[in-house]
Amino acid sequence: MTNLQIAEQFKIIEKYFPELTDRQRQQFLDMYPIYEEWNSKINVISRKDTDNFYERHVLHSLSIAKIIRFAPGSRLIDVGTGGGFPGIPLAVLFPDVEFLLIDSIGKKIRVVQDVALQLGLNNVKAAQIRAEDVSQKFDFVLSRAVAEINTFWRWTSHLIAKKSQHEIPNGLLCLKGGDLLEEFSEFRHFFKFYELRYYFSEEFFQTKKLVYAHT
Repeated sequence: MTNLQIAEQFKIIEKYFPELTDRQRQQFLDMYPIYEEWNSKINVISRKDTDNFYERHVLHSLSIAKIIRFAPGSRLIDVGTGGGFPGIPLAVLFPDVEFLLIDSIGKKIRVVQDVALQLGLNNVKAAQIRAEDVSQKFDFVLSRAVAEINTFWRWTSHLIAKKSQHEIPNGLLCLKGGDLLEEFSEFRHFFKFYELRYYFSEEFFQTKKLVYAHT
């Protein structure tokens, strides 16, 4: 895409997050060319989604911020981050929050590390590691459709710190799509669905949900 096309696509972010600083705007604008370059080498994000990068990757990641505003100093872990979603866009939006982005695939972590470096995201660390092997504690565990909820809870529940500094207890924040009732029918912990169509008018969000879960 040309710079003009990038700027046009970026308008969807400003539509829903008009309070961005100049630095944040520039970081978001710089994001696409970095991913475009990486995508020419390895398949970081779906080719068919490239033309909808800001809607389907950046805004989808930022939708979490419509439900909760993370407190400065809080710690988040993005499990199965892939190319850095939702962690990278959220790290731009919350520069005073610490993010650890993990994935078991090394080449994806190399992409995340390079993106964070080029964008100047000093609040991001990335590691090739499985969630089960992480020993630190976090306020929230983030994911974007990584696994079925019971499996994901088994992988990540030990990561959740007990002491909370937000209005809602620490837990999982998972971006998912479609009908989730069957998947959650056997889940034995508290959960709540947030329908993203109530926050965004675009068709892409009609079936998308943010799932919040805690003990």
